[in-house]
Amino acid sequence: MGLISFLLLGLIAGSIAKRILKDQGGGSWVATMLLGAAGAIVGGWLGGELFGVSLRSFFSLTTWLLAIGGSVLVLFVYSLITGRK
Repeated sequence: MGLISFLLLGLIAGSIAKRILKDQGGGSWVATMLLGAAGAIVGGWLGGELFGVSLRSFFSLTTWLLAIGGSVLVLFVYSLITGRK
């Protein structure tokens, strides 16, 4: 997966994660994209370590589930660190 598709995945996954956590994450779309991309990295790493799967392609359901799950985790930790509610 290329850089542009990875950033797009991060933006969308971060937006979905913000909806799941009821907007606890960063404010701007740039912050959402960066936190979402970080979440995609975390989700890909955890998926590889725990389940033996990785971020394959942009249109893979596994990729989306890992990216969204990682983004929820990153946004939750971010909200704990910054004290946002």
